[in-house]
Amino acid sequence: MSINTERDVEANLQIGPTDQGMVRIFVESGGAEIPMDFEPDEAREIAEEIMAAAKGAESMAKKR
Repeated sequence: MSINTERDVEANLQIGPTDQGMVRIFVESGGAEIPMDFEPDEAREIAEEIMAAAKGAESMAKKR
């Protein structure tokens, strides 16, 4: 499997602050729940990676 392998899977994604000052990314799919907690600086790095991926996807879409 790779990031380019398509799958027909539904999942719910929630992102928000916790009462402990962390940022939680919570993924639920097929009965599995995955809570991932990050320090605010780590969350900012993840956000930057998502923005960079979105820009990359836009440029690939424009090439088609």
